[in-house]
Amino acid sequence: MIGKHPAFTAYLSDPLNGGVPLVELGAHPLTPNDRFFVRSHGDIPMLSPSAYRLRVDGRVRVHLELSLPALAALPQHELTAVLQCAGNRRVELLALGDIPDEILWDTEGVSSAHWSGVRLSDVLALAGIDLPRFETGHIAFEGLDTIQKDDQTFPYGGSIPLDKAGDVLLATHMNGDPLPPEHGFPLRALVPGWIGARSVKWLGRISVQDTPSDNYYQTRAYRHFAPYDRKETADWSAAPMLGELPVNSLITAPAANANLPAGEITVQGLAWGGRPVERVDLSTDGGATWGSTQLAPADGRWNWRRWSARLHLPAGNYELTARAWDSAANTQPDQLAVVWNWKGYMNNACHRARIQIG
Repeated sequence: MIGKHPAFTAYLSDPLNGGVPLVELGAHPLTPNDRFFVRSHGDIPMLSPSAYRLRVDGRVRVHLELSLPALAALPQHELTAVLQCAGNRRVELLALGDIPDEILWDTEGVSSAHWSGVRLSDVLALAGIDLPRFETGHIAFEGLDTIQKDDQTFPYGGSIPLDKAGDVLLATHMNGDPLPPEHGFPLRALVPGWIGARSVKWLGRISVQDTPSDNYYQTRAYRHFAPYDRKETADWSAAPMLGELPVNSLITAPAANANLPAGEITVQGLAWGGRPVERVDLSTDGGATWGSTQLAPADGRWNWRRWSARLHLPAGNYELTARAWDSAANTQPDQLAVVWNWKGYMNNACHRARIQIG
């Protein structure tokens, strides 16, 4: 497997999709590149740095074709941010109903890295777009990969509203190294706080336009349905396109089903979302009562927050439950039924881990 750690587990090898277990996620403040999850819909293109060009077109004053040296000549910026697959924690939802034709991700579909590259706004400025004065529209991203679906061949693509463009980094490096091929070498979009599907890899084209991308993965695949919708009756035109991540959390230690001696234990975890995390609550009785946790200092606007709590627990069975809150007082729903949908997207229900003490 391309440069991945032995703990990396692939759900699919062609195209490559997989990640590492919770114990690995919790062991590192940032996810090492060889443990970072991979979500691919098609091939991993092997691109020549010297031949590479980024096209910028659409509603711009100047059409551009930028080489890697031209991008390197722009001001360089850094960003620490989480990426999360919209299907992360999908397997939990399977207990409530079928989720057809989707990868049954557990908790592997989230990671965090330190990214560097150029701001999308600086590239748009070269094309004559002044974001503060450009009030409406969308930015469409198109990759240089090749996907075959329903007897059609096309590149992966997606888009964001123009008012999100100011947050976007066009990344050339990941944790200090050039992007690995499976993570988008030589250039990828990094849309912090949004589902990973909008952070298009192997970026070949940026288009400023009036409407969202017409790519299958914008118009069809990543839409959100209600718990009462079903595949057979789904109204695709009415379902919203996925964008901002909801507040979410994971318990990374102790592991589910752990058997620990009575006394003091430390519970640890991660929390993140499209808005800053301000608090994480912890329950030992499945959410009947709650206590506080200690949040580590924030490492940037878009990174996850590490949290922990020291508990003194006598012998017994416990259901640890984590509940994060963001800066707008949004929190995680208590029950999976609230977030169940037939695509299995955006599961941010409270995360749980049963343990035995004594």
